[in-house]
Amino acid sequence: MQIHHNGPVQALGLFDNPFIRTMRNNKHVSLEKVVGRQAVQPPSFRLCRVRCLSMIISSAEFITSAVKPEQYPPPAHSEIAFCGRSNVGKSSLINTLVNRKHLVKTSRTPGRTQLINFFLINQALSFVDLPGFGYARVPAAVQKEWGPMIETYLTSRENLRGVVSLLDIRRIPGREEQDLMNWLAAYQIPSIWILTKADKLSKTKQGKQLPAISREIGLPQENLILFSAKTRQGRDAVWEKINALCLSA
Repeated sequence: MQIHHNGPVQALGLFDNPFIRTMRNNKHVSLEKVVGRQAVQPPSFRLCRVRCLSMIISSAEFITSAVKPEQYPPPAHSEIAFCGRSNVGKSSLINTLVNRKHLVKTSRTPGRTQLINFFLINQALSFVDLPGFGYARVPAAVQKEWGPMIETYLTSRENLRGVVSLLDIRRIPGREEQDLMNWLAAYQIPSIWILTKADKLSKTKQGKQLPAISREIGLPQENLILFSAKTRQGRDAVWEKINALCLSA
């Protein structure tokens, strides 16, 4: 895999922390040695254990958009964030999970999500759509704001239970995805990894891409969920993972 050193995420400094740089240079350095037990503080999960909703959706609504903590809604419910490259299918995944066609607006133009968008599901669970990364046509001024905005959310949101990280099954993950994985691990933020657009590949090609992506990001194949908004493949598996995160908090 060729590594490009000028990707938008790296330029923003979103994952360009000392421990990430060390892990890039030495793949054999353990996370504990780089981070240290006192160096990184994960978000505080002080809220009481809350039972998440089942896959039966009775309500789903947009709550607000935000760019800084004082604009976030009160942390009254368990929260799941969705993160990935622009045009990877975050909006389609959320819409499929909640059985709505237009809860999250989809766009053919990557990079349209430029705010942190909050949604309330069944009056019991919050979904958060984070800005997509990796699209060069987004204005530079906006790109510079995304890194600190996303990092602040992920490290300060006390009711955050985990991050659903999306990868396009047709593409081998690049530096930005590798940095995201290392960054989430360093901050001890649980994650669910989804391979989107599974319907775009034949079963034979899926069988080749799945192990290739697994090797590239260092996760077992069984930890990767194949998803298709068109066929709804993987919807129940994603909900099971989300429920597990909420119940383990």
